[in-house]
Amino acid sequence: MLIPLVAISHISENKKLPAAEKKKFPLKDVMVGGVCCGLALFAGGNLQQHAFYLDLGPGKVGFITALYMVLVPVAGIFMKRKLKFNIWLGVACGVVGLYLLSVPAGGFSIGGGEIIAICGAFAFAAHILVIDYFCTKVNNIALSCAQFFVAGLLSIICMFIFEEPNLADIMNAAVPILYAGVMSCGVAFTAQIFGQKYSDPTVASILLCLESVFAVIFGLILLDDKLNTRETIGCAVMFVAILLTQIPAEKFSLKRK
Repeated sequence: MLIPLVAISHISENKKLPAAEKKKFPLKDVMVGGVCCGLALFAGGNLQQHAFYLDLGPGKVGFITALYMVLVPVAGIFMKRKLKFNIWLGVACGVVGLYLLSVPAGGFSIGGGEIIAICGAFAFAAHILVIDYFCTKVNNIALSCAQFFVAGLLSIICMFIFEEPNLADIMNAAVPILYAGVMSCGVAFTAQIFGQKYSDPTVASILLCLESVFAVIFGLILLDDKLNTRETIGCAVMFVAILLTQIPAEKFSLKRK
């Protein structure tokens, strides 16, 4: 889906430049970025799915995976990034909100599945940070296309090593596979790269965690799910977390003018 868009976007970028400044397609930079992003995406996606395979509930997997919103700012400390107080407050609220939304009361424990999911969270945190590095250096659609090629190739290799795929099962899952390829990968992950081009990676990690909130909302609309008080509070706290990241840090200052 993305391959023709890569060519179109590159031609469109060059049309805006004078003839003397027209760029050649940065194949080397795209390949390097694609390998780095693809490795992180491959690790995160497959570890997350393996956690489901180990019978870890979707709420718990979602909560543990979303802990990348904490890992990203912590990694930023080692990268000498300075985060404002409101961002840290937003991260804290986001963790609390996700816990209330995703994990039932008294339903959290640590086992093999949880450890796998935690490893996946580290991989997704790395994915966000790698995108933050490359998104301003190369064509974003090309970077997205390259990361899917790498993640897909590695996944195909592992599929034949660890599983026993057959055509009948693949065809039975054709619609979900098509949706995941076009919407989740082609649209959502590509939009993530464009969005991170203009935002702080920590803010991006909190915004990405809204998938849990939207999952609950669409569950209510499409699947007739019920939202209990704990989950309602969790959604509200997540919304507060997003607002906190958008408030200028000066508003939190105790100094008088």
